[in-house]
Amino acid sequence: MALKKSSSKRVQAEAEIPFWQEAFCGIDLVMLHASPVCYGIGVPHGDNSAVILIPGFLGSDRYLTQLYSWLEHLGYKPYSSGITLNAECPNLLIRYRLNEIIERALDETGRQVHIIGHSLGGIIARSIAHQRPKDVASVTTLAAPFRGSIQHSTHSVVFRAAETVRKQILQEHGPQVLPSCYTAHCTCNFVSHLRGKISPSVLETAIYTRNDGAVDWRYCVTGNPDMDFEVSGTHLGLVFNASVYKIIATRLALSHPRKNESKDGQRCSFIQIQAAGPASALSAFKRRPEPGGKKRFNNACSTLMDKRAL
Repeated sequence: MALKKSSSKRVQAEAEIPFWQEAFCGIDLVMLHASPVCYGIGVPHGDNSAVILIPGFLGSDRYLTQLYSWLEHLGYKPYSSGITLNAECPNLLIRYRLNEIIERALDETGRQVHIIGHSLGGIIARSIAHQRPKDVASVTTLAAPFRGSIQHSTHSVVFRAAETVRKQILQEHGPQVLPSCYTAHCTCNFVSHLRGKISPSVLETAIYTRNDGAVDWRYCVTGNPDMDFEVSGTHLGLVFNASVYKIIATRLALSHPRKNESKDGQRCSFIQIQAAGPASALSAFKRRPEPGGKKRFNNACSTLMDKRAL
């Protein structure tokens, strides 16, 4: 009976996710270049604070190039995530890659950072914002289903791809990750912090579209009308959407990154504590990885790309 109910929920969810509309994502890009917003006209400009961009599921920094360049033109200091393929355990990505980017941004700007994430990248961004509220000024999600499990919040095509990735993660990392990795049942730091309430000091913004063809938009909102912003467009097209860019510019201007007075040693201690927590899948690691460890992780990512079956 339980299986039938679950199957019924998936059929209903699929019926409400217009996957075919993603074919029109190019329209968003064309309309962006026809909008004054694309050229920084009619929107607040930046204050040279850091903005970290995180790509979505199976995405890389490349498709965020337009957003990166626009933020730079607007007067911000954007940072790419360094993710070549977002098909990795989010807990490992945060621990070994994104925390390094945040540390560098904090050192170079001396202030809190903004984080913008698309789809899965937005889910990761919210987890980081909960983990590091003193280092994050704002978190913005674009079509990120952070309120539900992947089984019920995504189209079956996306769900099957995620299942393939999950199996590859387990095969690649073995005991370094939990058996329930890449599911809502995982108890790692990433999932635990995702379920927590983000500090009021962090400005939250959730941008979504009811025409989303990849995820159910109802899982992409906080429920607070002051934080949720609906636009017209597609799931992928939100990263090229003029309305989204205008909202981003306005929301970034509302948050004022405070000067970061933490010393390098203190921030390293924070990272160590996160990795050594009882719920962490990385309990074997006792300190921030040395250069050799980073190289091994990069090699692991490359191997995963070679083996992907998507």
